[in-house]
Formats: sequence, C-alpha cells, structure tokens
Amino acid sequence: MHRKHLQEIPDQSSNVTTSFTWGWDSSKTSELLSGMGVSALEKEEVDSENIPQELLSNLGHPQSPPRKRLKSKGNDKDFVIVRRPKLNRENFPGVSWDSLPDELLLGIFSCLCLPELLKVSSVCKRWYHLAFDESLWQTVDLAGRNLYPDVVGRLLSRGVVAFRCPRSFMDQPLVEHFSPFRLQHLDLSNSVIDASTLHGLLSHCSKLQNLSLEGLRLSDPVVDNLAQNTNLLRLNLSGCSGFSESALKTLLSSCSRLDELNLSWCYDFTEKHVQMAVAHVSKTITQLNLSGYRKNLQRSDVSTLVGRCPNLVHLDLSDSVMLKNDCFPEFYQLNYLQHLSLSRCYDIIPETLLIRQKNNANLTFLVTLQPKANQSQQ
Repeated sequence: MHRKHLQEIPDQSSNVTTSFTWGWDSSKTSELLSGMGVSALEKEEVDSENIPQELLSNLGHPQSPPRKRLKSKGNDKDFVIVRRPKLNRENFPGVSWDSLPDELLLGIFSCLCLPELLKVSSVCKRWYHLAFDESLWQTVDLAGRNLYPDVVGRLLSRGVVAFRCPRSFMDQPLVEHFSPFRLQHLDLSNSVIDASTLHGLLSHCSKLQNLSLEGLRLSDPVVDNLAQNTNLLRLNLSGCSGFSESALKTLLSSCSRLDELNLSWCYDFTEKHVQMAVAHVSKTITQLNLSGYRKNLQRSDVSTLVGRCPNLVHLDLSDSVMLKNDCFPEFYQLNYLQHLSLSRCYDIIPETLLIRQKNNANLTFLVTLQPKANQSQQ
C-alpha cells in the first residue's frame, strides 16, 4: 500500500492567521495513526480532488454548511481528516443570552406554554427566578390534570389571577398554610375534589369576580367562604349540592354586585332553597338561570323575583311545570327583558302567548318554550 501524507485542515477563525504546514515527520505520523487503525497519506500522492479549492476558501465562514467527508482514490481505509472550525464567541458580540436584560427575557418567556416555561426554569438560577416571575403566571390552565392541593396552593401563591382547572382530580386536604391568593377568576367545573379540600382552597380567596363550581359537591363552610368574595360578578353553581338554604341566603346577601347567576338543576334544592334564592338574589342581576325546579318554583316566586330584579335581561325558568299563562303579567313588568326561556313548561299555551303579544306592545322579549303537544316526546 502506498503511504500518503496526512492532510489536515486546521481550525481557523477571523482573528487567527492560519497557514498550512506540510512538514510532518512521516515515521511519527505513520506510527501514531497505525496504532489507531488509520493509514497515513503521503503529500506527493494528494491531488486536487483531495484538496478542493472551495473548501479552503470557505474556512473563514463558520456559517457555511457542514463539510462532507472527502473520498480518496486509494484504499477504503485512506481518507482525509477534516477538522470542523470552532465558533469564536468573541466574533458575535450581543448574541449571548446572558447579555439580554430581564425585561427582554420575560417577554420571550411570556410566549412559552406552561411545560416549556417549567423546562427553561431549570437552565440556571437567573432563568429560574425569571420563569417564576408573577407577571408570567397571571393565567394558568390545567384542565383535566391530577393535582395535589399543596402544589396548587404553591402555584396560586405565585400571584395567579385566572386559574382554570375543570375536569381535574384533587382528593387530598390542603396541608400547608398559604398567604391570601390574588385569584379573581376561578373555574373548577366538574372536577373531582373533596369538599374539605375545596374549603381549604377557597378559604384563601377573597377577591374572586368570576367563579364556576358547576357539578361539585359543596358544604355550608364552602358556601360561607364564597360569601367573603363580595366583588363577585358571575357565579355558576349549576348542578351543585350539599349546602343549606341558610348558607345560600348568606351567600346571596353578601354578593350584592352579582350580574350573572346560575343556580339551575341543583338536585337537592327544596322549595325553601328556591324561595331563599328569589328573595335574596342581588338587585343588580341581569342574567338568571333557575331552571330545573319543576314543582318547587311557583307563580308566587316569579312575582317575588320580578319585584326584586327589575333589570333582568335574560331569564331561564325552564322545566318549571307549575307555571301557567297567568304568570305573563309579571314578565311584562321587566322592561329590559330580551329573552325568556320556558322550555317544557307544558301548561303555557303558545296560542295564548301569541294573542297577548299581538295586543300588548310591551311584550318585546323572545320566548322559548316547549309546546304541550310535544310532552310525550320528552
């Protein structure tokens, strides 16, 4: 086999002058490489194909594509070693992450989703503190997750304002003590969460404005905690259970700024619950849902409700089978009413409603109802 001198393309940067030196000691080179299973190439056997001029001219451009291994004409074991040039960080001032101000890094981090934000927090101490800056944790969505209450507590104590966690699972009590949360918007709808755990979380909340606990099993202590949030504007307790009418009275009396309230289909609501709801609901209410109470909602309740809430815009009393046509004079008093839902109130006759609408100019709202003829289809 012909021995060829080893051709090496050394490292080069824009600040270092590089020259090619061919004065290798052939015996030492051969000795060194043969121990590694590599045969050396002699200089005089190297032709222009092994030293492409374009390769030499590109050495000063570190941004060029990676170079391919050069093929030799001899034995398969003969090859040319190409050393990839190293990047000199001094040649690229201003691109180091360490040189970026905190404000710019926070702006970049704000574009990351939660898993990515947690990953960058492990890069270094500086990034850890920035990744947990309260400005990045204003809104958190953990829908459908299995969560430990203490983890949620530590998360909310970071200054979270909006926390969405529907269809999640929390079955352990809150152990740690946390400072009051800054939560204003909370959604735990249809989650699996024990009433005592929910009590522990809500006991730290006093600034809620929007709250949805749809489908949860509550308790009087939980409802008493809700009463601390006097700035509540929207409250969804649809399908909830487990609290007394006295706790409901305390809640509605405290939340005097409510604009939207959903108390539909609370399956253990009694006639007293309904009476307490219509007697103490906020006078500022514009949207109210009291559907699903069949024989527990009477015409007298409608009269009380209309007298207390003159600003109603949307009212849903569906499935209240005790309501009849004689309740319409009460609805006429609601000057701002736009939509009235009376679905499956089978004793209300559509023809009578149409006659009243024709003869009464004040009846400008839309009525949704299920005709009595379709009762058998339900």
